[in-house]
Amino acid sequence: MADPLRPRPVVDVHAHALPMPLLRGLAERGLADLSGVDSGWVSLDPRVCGLADGARIPLPTQQYDLAARLADLDSSGVTHQVVSAPPFVFASESRDDLLTADVVARSNDALAEFVGASGGRLSGLGTVPVGLPGAGDELARCLDELGLRGVTIGTFGGGRELDDPVNEPLWTELARRGTFVLLHPSTVSAAQRLASYHLVQLLGYPAETALATARLVLGGVLDRHELVLCLAHGGGCLPGVGPRLDLGWHRKDVTRVSAAPPSRYLRRLYYDTAVFDPVLLRRLVDDMGADRVLLGTDTPFDLADRDPLTTVTGIGLDPADTAAVLGGNAVRLLGLVPATTEGEPR
Repeated sequence: MADPLRPRPVVDVHAHALPMPLLRGLAERGLADLSGVDSGWVSLDPRVCGLADGARIPLPTQQYDLAARLADLDSSGVTHQVVSAPPFVFASESRDDLLTADVVARSNDALAEFVGASGGRLSGLGTVPVGLPGAGDELARCLDELGLRGVTIGTFGGGRELDDPVNEPLWTELARRGTFVLLHPSTVSAAQRLASYHLVQLLGYPAETALATARLVLGGVLDRHELVLCLAHGGGCLPGVGPRLDLGWHRKDVTRVSAAPPSRYLRRLYYDTAVFDPVLLRRLVDDMGADRVLLGTDTPFDLADRDPLTTVTGIGLDPADTAAVLGGNAVRLLGLVPATTEGEPR
């Protein structure tokens, strides 16, 4: 029997995996260097990862070793993980549509196999290649053939922004299906200025999420479509610049193109908890609502929340809101079904 005092389920919606079949397949095509796997890193072709040639991407064993992943899951207190590929295999910077589509499809195949072997402890989010005319076909394959629970998308792709007309059929289908979408930064602006101090991830990614979401708002995408869109890293810089976007909407004719001020749309979106500060997390919940925030850790990268239960239970929410953020919202949005009397979703 489940312990009524134990918060269940605990669902992490922002966690990554790089299954070894994917990496080996890339290596066979000359797109990956696996010589550093035993040392905890991998190098991918710049067309695939969007990083400089030879850049070392962290590769902890939990990225590809299912036993290590499940052991880590047990120690964290998370009962279920919703796993997606990291942006390093989105091929967001590639201008070769065939290469992008192929890498993404191989990634989705490998991810489906990885989560399928987890005994129900993991679910998967397939990658959809935004900016490509055939993105909707890969969406359908992920959901209808591979059995993945939702999708992740980058903030840029195929040389096109998210509000580009090429993506309109994708938004239409995502809205029709009510598909859960994790928006994850996949590139940065002014990459040369961010090249030092790990600033691509530390600063570039939060700014990129704000930029991409602002384009969804001002480009009318969120006027035309009701999307189940969750922003990684608590929305990055977006919650903090919402008032400035509103100011532009009120005072600049070129900005007043959406039906309402931008901040109105922010309250229609979802956010993960990966902000790494209790004050900021509580402010996010207060501003957006407890029904709009979902547990997310960015596991197993080094910039991950390693104590997610303490993160959520330590910000003073009431029991109902705590339960919603820890897992209730994810269960509802992803259609997860309790698999045991302990309340673990499948």
